[in-house]
Amino acid sequence: MSAEPDGPEDRLRRFATIWSRAVFPVTSTSATRPEFDEQLLALARRLSGALAARTVDTDEGRAVGAALVDAHCTDPEALTRSLDCVDAYLVLYCGGDGDREDLRSRCARLQHAMAAGFAQALRERTLAEQEAIAQAALEAQGVVAQALHATEARFRAVFEGAAIGIGIADLDGNVLQVNGALLRMFGITDQTMRGRNVREWTHPDDAPQTWTLYDELVRGEREHYHLEKAFYRPDGTVLWTNLTVSLLRDADGTPQYQLALMEDTTERRLLNLRLRYEATHDALTGLPNRTLFFERLEKALSAGEGQRFGLCYLDLDGFKTINDSLGHAAGDRLLVEVADRLQSCATAPGEMVARLGGDEFVALTTGPDTESEVDELAARIMNALLAPVRIDGRELTVRGSIGIVEGPAGERGPAEVLRSADITMYRAKSAGGNRFELADPEADARAITRHGLTTQLPAALDRGEFFIEYQPLVHLGDGSVRGAEALVRWLHPQHGVLGPDRFIPLAEHTGLIVPLGRWVLEQSVRQAREWRERYGEDTAGGPLRINVNLSPCQLTHPGLVQDTVDILERAGVSPDALCLEVTESALIGADDDLLKPLRRLAEMGVDIALDDFGTGYSNLANLRRLPVSVLKLDRSFTQSMQQFPADPVDLKIVEGIVSLAHGLNLAVTVEGVETGAQAEQLRILGCDTAQGWYYARPGPPERLHELALVDATG
Repeated sequence: MSAEPDGPEDRLRRFATIWSRAVFPVTSTSATRPEFDEQLLALARRLSGALAARTVDTDEGRAVGAALVDAHCTDPEALTRSLDCVDAYLVLYCGGDGDREDLRSRCARLQHAMAAGFAQALRERTLAEQEAIAQAALEAQGVVAQALHATEARFRAVFEGAAIGIGIADLDGNVLQVNGALLRMFGITDQTMRGRNVREWTHPDDAPQTWTLYDELVRGEREHYHLEKAFYRPDGTVLWTNLTVSLLRDADGTPQYQLALMEDTTERRLLNLRLRYEATHDALTGLPNRTLFFERLEKALSAGEGQRFGLCYLDLDGFKTINDSLGHAAGDRLLVEVADRLQSCATAPGEMVARLGGDEFVALTTGPDTESEVDELAARIMNALLAPVRIDGRELTVRGSIGIVEGPAGERGPAEVLRSADITMYRAKSAGGNRFELADPEADARAITRHGLTTQLPAALDRGEFFIEYQPLVHLGDGSVRGAEALVRWLHPQHGVLGPDRFIPLAEHTGLIVPLGRWVLEQSVRQAREWRERYGEDTAGGPLRINVNLSPCQLTHPGLVQDTVDILERAGVSPDALCLEVTESALIGADDDLLKPLRRLAEMGVDIALDDFGTGYSNLANLRRLPVSVLKLDRSFTQSMQQFPADPVDLKIVEGIVSLAHGLNLAVTVEGVETGAQAEQLRILGCDTAQGWYYARPGPPERLHELALVDATG
């Protein structure tokens, strides 16, 4: 026995069959059941295509809703059953392997569009009926006497058989006649209805112009009007209608009666409200979602003079760990509990809480005095999170970071306010979390600048916006230039020349440090070749050497050794022309795998320098296993030597480090030398080379040419 086929077409037909089975019994169609199945199959195919489209095409949903009316599915129950089938089965049978949450959201939008299309088509059909009825009524008033009986019979047939409610009243508002459809809509008898007056049917939700239009009509100043109006039924429930009222005149044109045509839209309105709720509320927590929050925020920011707003942007600390360790189901229960606690914090008028997505929530307060209210709201939120949440027998500690933005209405837009709150929240998180911070325009500007630099980094490398400056390395014994350290700069189109402290951390964070570091190495090695070709062995200390910094990301990159070898070979430079500087902090606790590429480079003849030595609190005994040949003392050791006499403790520390380094056959370079006194003191202590503003600031390679030339000529 072969398996039942279950391809996309089979699932589509199954969905259409379920839809047809639900809707056919409440459809006033002359088509047979198989014919009706084929009609719904075509509509199902359109819905399936709209669900799978890159962008949800709500016009397709509207067209399907209108097509239901064309297929004589005009009973409100037909729409309700159709939407229930779409809600229950469209994603199941036509969703494929897509993201279920996204598909459910798309399905909800298609349902909304179907309801709108159905309502529009039914309204147009109803208006056509109304026009026919009104025309028949007018003809009934103006026909000649000998045809009066036939016209009256025709009008009576339309009056009694119409699916919409029809009522006739005199100009004083007394009800004279109503049809069966109108009686069923109100749930009362004909005798009760005839005793009513139109002016009794007021409702709190009446539009302001409702009774103005009515008065103009009975005075003969307008022929008809159309609006949405609510009525109370005798049982207290509300009947919503599309109401059209027309003026009937006699043969002389004198106003005589008023004719009311009513379409019951109660179920449609409730459906729209339900769809609106689903579209504006979070399915998991029931809180307002991003859509509704932005509507409220935009309204708050456009309030009149004297109004202010306060916004708390909350992100849970460590939520990803809970999801990863306990599962998403536990994470969802935690979010529901947090949402309940937040909801209890925002109960005052003008306050609301919403979930933006994931573990991000916002709380909004509005009014004339939000400066103190928003701080109190943030404090209430932090206190609400103090108690542990118990899930699956575990007590989970909940902490959060909050960014607060407060200010007058009318100065900023929703996107700008939310961005500032987001930036401030991350500032609170980076400060340790479990706290709230107030927005700071200067901090926002710095964060925005950092973000802008981060996004511009890749294109900057492609456009050649980076360049290198070189700072000489000078031998303390004879003052000769032994080489230079390569320092990368960014010539930014808007911000000018940026030092490495402005963009190197961003490059490390994004991974761009690897291609950028490779470019710096290529340029520096090429420059070293030019120096060696120009000076050869003429300098006092032999061929000039180039020092290039390696970031921790480059150190762990698998292509480090091969890239270095390739660059040296292409440039035709021997490995002893290159010194790679690695910070002490990057090598603290380094295992053999991390040190292996450095050892291979050192074995090739590349010098390895331990940069910023003395700042990482490393074990000095570890120096024996590190493949380094140079120690670079941090500038903090030389600062006290600018004064006379120098701090004896610092002198002893430097003397001890130099003695230890020389005992391990390591050369010592000192950074940050700014005075002759420092240079002389470091020479006496036995340091080998130095760099700093005393000798030269970082500059173009030509400046090093000049220093080397002076060195070579004496």
